Amino acid sequence: MSESTVTDTPTPNEPQVATSGEAGGSGLPPEEIDRLTDDIVAALKTVYDPEIPADIYELGLIYRVEISDERKVSIDMTLTSPGCPVAGEMPGWVENAVAAVQGVQEVDVQIVFDPPWDQSRMSDEARVALDMW
Repeated sequence: MSESTVTDTPTPNEPQVATSGEAGGSGLPPEEIDRLTDDIVAALKTVYDPEIPADIYELGLIYRVEISDERKVSIDMTLTSPGCPVAGEMPGWVENAVAAVQGVQEVDVQIVFDPPWDQSRMSDEARVALDMW
């Protein structure tokens, strides 16, 4: 696998979405990358922290999503706190949700704590759901 190419510049609450391919480009057609990206984001939005009424994507818990030419998806995510009661289960929920996306061959989810999560990573949608203005 070669260097990653960023396909989207993230805002503070959006993950970095990248593809990997030869010579810095992806072997997947751009429309397929767009479809996979949209479907993966939709899948991520189905995963909720049971203690918080907002999905993990809108909470800003997803830091990086990389799609390889072989359709393997690598995800770096964090938790709202290292002591999260579902820390052991949530990566499996994310893996299952993304693995169900048509065309995805494999999913690897890593929990990271750098940078630490804070409320500035939340989308406006999450702020409304949590009444945190």
